[in-house]
Amino acid sequence: MWLGPEEVLVANALWVTERANPFFVLQRRRGHGKGGGLTGLLVGTLDVVLDSSARVAPYRILHQTQDSQVYWTVACGSSRKEITKHWEWLENNLLQTLSIFDNEEDITTFVKGKIHGIIAEENKNLQPQGDEDPGKFKEAELKMRKQFGMPDGEKLVNYYSCSYWKGRVPRQGWLYLTVNHLCFYSFLLGKEVSLVVQWVDVTRLEKNATLLFPESIRVDTRDQELFFSMFLNIGETFKLMEQLANLAMRQLLDSEGFLEDKALPRPARPHRNISALKRDLDARAKNECYRATFRLPRDERLDGHTGCTLWTPFNKLHIPGQMFISSNYICFASKEEDACHLIIPLREVTIVEKADSSSVLPSPLSISTKSKMTFLFANLKDRDFLVQRISDFLQKMPSKQPGGHGGGRKASTADPAPEPSPTPPETSDQLASPTTPLGSRQSSSIQEAPTASQGLLKLFQGNSPMEDLGARGAKEKMKEESWNIHFFEYGRGVCMYRTAKTRELVLKGIPESLRGELWLLFSGAWNEMVTHPGYYANLVEKSTGKYSLATEEIERDLHRSMPEHPAFQNELGIAALRRVLTAYAFRNPTIGYCQAMNIVTSVLLLYGNEEEAFWLLVALCERMLPDYYNTRVVGALVDQGIFEELTRDFLPQLSEKMQDLGVISSISLSWFLTLFLSVMPFESSVVIVDCFFYEGIKVILQVALAILDANTEQLLGCSDEGEAMTVLGRYLDNVVNKQSVSPPIPHLHALLTSGDDPPAEVDIFDLLKVSYEKFSSLRAEDIEQMRFKQRLKVIQSLEDTAKRSVVRAIPGDIGFSIEELEDLYMVFKAKHLASQYWGSGRPTAVRRDPSLPYLEQYRIDAGQFRELFASLTPWACGTHTPVLAGRMFRLLDENKDSLINFKEFVTGMSGMYHGDLTEKLKALYKLHLPPALSPEEAESALEATHYFTKDSSSEEALQQEEQEGSRNEDVQEKRGEEKGTSPPDYRHYLRMWAKEKEVQKETIKDLPKMNQEQFIELCKTLYNMFSEDPMEQDLYHAIATVASLLLRIGEVGKKFSAQPGRKPRDGVPEEDEPVATEPPQDPAPELQPPATGDPQAKAGGDTHLGKAPQESQVVGEGGSGEGRGSPSQLLSDDETKDDMSMSSYSVVSTGSLPCEDLADDTVLVGGEARSPPATARCGGAVDTDWCISFEQILASILTESVLVNFFEKRVDIGLKIKEQKKVERQFSTSSDLEQSGVSG
Repeated sequence: MWLGPEEVLVANALWVTERANPFFVLQRRRGHGKGGGLTGLLVGTLDVVLDSSARVAPYRILHQTQDSQVYWTVACGSSRKEITKHWEWLENNLLQTLSIFDNEEDITTFVKGKIHGIIAEENKNLQPQGDEDPGKFKEAELKMRKQFGMPDGEKLVNYYSCSYWKGRVPRQGWLYLTVNHLCFYSFLLGKEVSLVVQWVDVTRLEKNATLLFPESIRVDTRDQELFFSMFLNIGETFKLMEQLANLAMRQLLDSEGFLEDKALPRPARPHRNISALKRDLDARAKNECYRATFRLPRDERLDGHTGCTLWTPFNKLHIPGQMFISSNYICFASKEEDACHLIIPLREVTIVEKADSSSVLPSPLSISTKSKMTFLFANLKDRDFLVQRISDFLQKMPSKQPGGHGGGRKASTADPAPEPSPTPPETSDQLASPTTPLGSRQSSSIQEAPTASQGLLKLFQGNSPMEDLGARGAKEKMKEESWNIHFFEYGRGVCMYRTAKTRELVLKGIPESLRGELWLLFSGAWNEMVTHPGYYANLVEKSTGKYSLATEEIERDLHRSMPEHPAFQNELGIAALRRVLTAYAFRNPTIGYCQAMNIVTSVLLLYGNEEEAFWLLVALCERMLPDYYNTRVVGALVDQGIFEELTRDFLPQLSEKMQDLGVISSISLSWFLTLFLSVMPFESSVVIVDCFFYEGIKVILQVALAILDANTEQLLGCSDEGEAMTVLGRYLDNVVNKQSVSPPIPHLHALLTSGDDPPAEVDIFDLLKVSYEKFSSLRAEDIEQMRFKQRLKVIQSLEDTAKRSVVRAIPGDIGFSIEELEDLYMVFKAKHLASQYWGSGRPTAVRRDPSLPYLEQYRIDAGQFRELFASLTPWACGTHTPVLAGRMFRLLDENKDSLINFKEFVTGMSGMYHGDLTEKLKALYKLHLPPALSPEEAESALEATHYFTKDSSSEEALQQEEQEGSRNEDVQEKRGEEKGTSPPDYRHYLRMWAKEKEVQKETIKDLPKMNQEQFIELCKTLYNMFSEDPMEQDLYHAIATVASLLLRIGEVGKKFSAQPGRKPRDGVPEEDEPVATEPPQDPAPELQPPATGDPQAKAGGDTHLGKAPQESQVVGEGGSGEGRGSPSQLLSDDETKDDMSMSSYSVVSTGSLPCEDLADDTVLVGGEARSPPATARCGGAVDTDWCISFEQILASILTESVLVNFFEKRVDIGLKIKEQKKVERQFSTSSDLEQSGVSG
């Protein structure tokens, strides 16, 4: 490649000059190419350790002038061919021009300008995003591609210098992190280490420090453990590796391929040595963290953040922290975790102004909202720029603010009043839509638009005054009063200051009247609801009356959702639940519906209207409990793994016992998936849900640990899983909420497990208090870190389960061992995944649907199958292999969707590897009959069969039926069924099922006969198959003998079939007559068909008519001159020229005939071949009478022991799989190669 000219002071250090002229020098790196010796080893090691570009480009061209000592690099090359091309260009285009200049400085300036021009011209054709990457980085990407053989589609994210520990020896080298692979390369004194690991194969990734390895990164796959250390910046490297492995897991989970995030902000100037991808990944990580911290919608992107202070009126302080700005929100987080959090939606902002600076309050900024709240930020570094950004975002806000409408009582939530009235619950009750008319309309028409306009609890509990509830009522009043005071001091609604005081109040329990409102606020669902007015109503309208697997499951579970609660003992509650769940399944088909969603949603509906419950469900499924409710409940399994890890850390004594009993996996799923709602009395579990919406998953884990801790003694005394489950079940049933004002709802679980002596009651608030006291050291960042680690484990174990399931689904008679099948599955899966990395245009690159059965999840298309077939088939056919692969693919693709699954793939492989001679030949035979034949060939075969069907003779009809085989019988049976008036009964389906079963036991008699065209294709395949075999000549001789014999048999058969059918052919054009009448008069009929038919020319369509006579002439001469001429010589020329011109396969009939026959017939073949082909083509049929059966082919092949041995020899597929894995870059190859192997 051309390089921007750079100075080189010492031109000959480590380089050898190979060519020179007055202005340019071509040099080769010492040690590269021939010889090299010790110098070569040292240079090679230096190049790797110092990351010299000479390792990848060992040739270069320098520009120099005679009097100057300074050289300039103008080009480098990875091969002699590449550098020679540049050298020749310089000689041809520049030498003459340069000789005209007088001044040497002018020469150098001209050369530099010219080279820069060439580079600019080349870069003009590159894609624009490529130009963002700095030059040094591009060079590293080129090295990576060349070193590890990666395609252009593989993008390098970053590279680091580090050591790889091989045994106890560190190998210094370079670690390349690409989107799909981790690669490492080291070359030290002749020892080369090259590693490639796919991210999807990583089962463990952690940073650790031991005595043996200093601070290092450990990467585990199923086969090996790798340790890397001596990083300059281990933190950054590990974080990036985590991100890439996480993306790979996400890809396995829901096949969301990696895409560069185009909407991310671009820097004005690319940073040196940082790729655009690395920057995008960093931005992506910051975005995720920002959204998680402030519970913002998924499409919110962080624009920037800056340090500042926030004036907090409630305690009269300036709190230091960070201000975050995105397109729709301004957020603030204090440095101290609990001091203060603030979210200001830009839709609420009315005024942004710069206040006057002072020494007390430098560069302040005041932001006012519609709800008359004013926030004062100070100590802003770049205030003017910040104000400009905020005003830009404000201008983009839609002019009509959707803040006002979003559902009755929440008016106060969007617009919190600066001085709320002392009794807001009553006012909000009055604001809510009246309940009675809605209730009556609801029951009459269930399928109308959303109707439950407020929490079902209000409808079904009645408004009994608080005074009647005594102490409980008073307690509830006090809670409401506390919250009102809090709203007064800290603000109400989205813009509320969230502090440690807020958490305290949540822990004391949210009053019933405020629960729905605060859930919406803390979960972030309110923001989404306000910005998507009418979205839910539209979804309900669209999804009404639509049926799917999800709606079926929803219907089945509707009446199991809190059946003990009066709200769900009638159609009003059930209909609301149905609408919310169906709307969500319609919004997010990847999740659809999962058990446990019904229980959670029914509780959401008790405290909010339908629309609110819907948006709360969105927040739960998509943000707060990621991947919990997909088909494989991956998120819940991940958190179960975290729970096990935390049990080991906090309760080590109990952890071992729980492992032995196998309890954790049984309990945690029901606890986490339903947030304790299904295992605890409703009034108690709802308090945990309050805390969950404020704190996230941390609370659920804390409470789970507290429950185990409280039952430690009893659990240690348990002898089996059942006993442990009973202990925990009874404990949970007796967790009570003594402050609840709702009438107690009987807990079904409690009724089932109550024993003679119920355990002591546990107050839910005490349990929460203990969980915070003992386990509050858990932090959100730590949980995220643990989630990543567990996600690797969980997804890889799910992949292993999928592999075992698929292998188990393969019938036992397939012939491969379990290990071979598993290896084949891994190769097959790797091929599918590769299409997602690099093959965006392929049908398999369409996103994988994890809800499909395991067998259908990974599928490959014809192109991928061709690649796998070429590397795994025992029938290598040279250039003919892709043709054979295409036929095999068509044969296996029974449903004609251009994709095959693993079972179909293995069936095809098994046909070639296992079974006796008959089975293998049967597989080969089928590859030369429709549907395996390519469309063009099938077309010509079809024309021939149409020709028969016009015939009225019963004998020919019979023969036709034989050729069509069993498929016609099916068609006829179907036609028969259609004629009948009554609909087909179950016996019809039983017959069809029995027929399907019979097809599997296919005998050789069921195989249709083969026509001449197909037979010639079969011969062609066999010739190609034998071309690389050690017994090549013997095999050619044998196949020539067999083919000659079969052609004669076909001719004899033709006489029998042609005679009776002569009379009725009235509609046949006259030109066809000679074809029918001539063969019987011929002295050597076996030579006729190949000469006259030229079926391949027919199939190809574009082959010249003149070819047939010339080729048959060659055949004749070859035969008479040499006796049994070597078919390979005769074939090779034609084969290379034109794949379709295979009429030269008349060789198969001549190669083995006695010489004297040949001598007599040479002229006949040469002469007669000229006219009949034309007439045959005009008639539209290719010697259609000629046919041969599988039994005849089998019997003929059995006469030749060489052929029998060829088909019966065993081939080990294991070796081929190993080779294929290397090709796929699927496992690491760690090799100690001598230097010659490197320098190529």
